[in-house]
Amino acid sequence: MEQLIQIVTDSSCDLPKRFLERLKIIVVPLIVRFGPEEYSELELSLDEFWAKATGPHHPHTSQPSVGTFEEVFSQLVERGKRVLCLTVTGKHSGTYNAANLAAQRFGETVEVLDSLSVSLGLGFQAMAAAKAAEAGQSMQEIVSILDDMRSRIQLTILLDTLENLRYGGRAASFMAVMDRMTRILNIKPIVNFVDGQLRLVRVVRTFRRGVNRLLDTVESAEVFEHLAVVHTRRKELAAEIADRLAERSGFPRERIWVTEATAVLACHAGEGVIGIVAIKARGQA
Repeated sequence: MEQLIQIVTDSSCDLPKRFLERLKIIVVPLIVRFGPEEYSELELSLDEFWAKATGPHHPHTSQPSVGTFEEVFSQLVERGKRVLCLTVTGKHSGTYNAANLAAQRFGETVEVLDSLSVSLGLGFQAMAAAKAAEAGQSMQEIVSILDDMRSRIQLTILLDTLENLRYGGRAASFMAVMDRMTRILNIKPIVNFVDGQLRLVRVVRTFRRGVNRLLDTVESAEVFEHLAVVHTRRKELAAEIADRLAERSGFPRERIWVTEATAVLACHAGEGVIGIVAIKARGQA
């Protein structure tokens, strides 16, 4: 039987291409800018992005246009599909609003859901939605699955620098305090997302101490549905952290994803980021 519900997401989801293709997830690209140059996020490899990021122009991102979402939705609706679109948190991006405005043209045929997360916090939701759609579950059932899943997602990030957050203006709620502190101390902030909003968790004096504090966010007594390490230009350290996560949690090492974040997260978090995405098993939230 043909799948009736099509899952759409944006390029900040950090899902590998093989999973997108296998689960037939359609990706709408965000925009990356370097001064006057503009690129679809899907046009740039990570190496190309970082090469440009060392140039004279600090990278910036913007959401896809309403028209881009309308075009994607229209093509799918014309094929007889219902559409569920999952986006990066609307608290820090206009992507959700753009998709929502585009969806209004299609009535109940298109539904847009705010993931309240970024990177694989969004990506794992898109995967769950695609698997449920493939299994023939209804729109209401899929949305219910995602509502439950969002309550169990924990995304905690260790930053090596505040510069990118400062440029991007994505953390105004605590940036003034952090700026005062960083003038005196060489500290590393740890942040997480609460209801889609970036929050300062704590600060540490060294990056290695920050790694230990990151690992402390994963309790050995908990059972997990997914564990992942997301990074920017820290492949070896990310693999080391995945090894330690497996030892700490008992979660199979081969099931812990290690993923380098795509350009959108890299723009706002900077180089040297390490993040842990932990989705607790049902009943563990």
